[in-house]
Amino acid sequence: MDILIKPLVTEKMTEQSERFNRYGFVVRKDANKAQIKKAVESLYNVNVVTVNTMIYGGKSKSRYTKSGVITGKTNSFKKAIVTLEEGDSIDFYSNI
Repeated sequence: MDILIKPLVTEKMTEQSERFNRYGFVVRKDANKAQIKKAVESLYNVNVVTVNTMIYGGKSKSRYTKSGVITGKTNSFKKAIVTLEEGDSIDFYSNI
């Protein structure tokens, strides 16, 4: 479970899971595609066809307060899009 940090549950990923059987996860930056595939298959008991990964860099943000401008940076992260075999699915809401 140390490879997968959290699942991505957004409107876009929900639509992709319905149409293309793809699911998104935030993963560790040093994880490769084989490790991600193995982690998803063992955790959710599904068969993974493909794994696509992308690294998002942190953005610079600033906000204006009474004491002046505060600048900072958001964290960078790695995202994995996992395509499952036909007939397999992952239910993120079953544990709620």
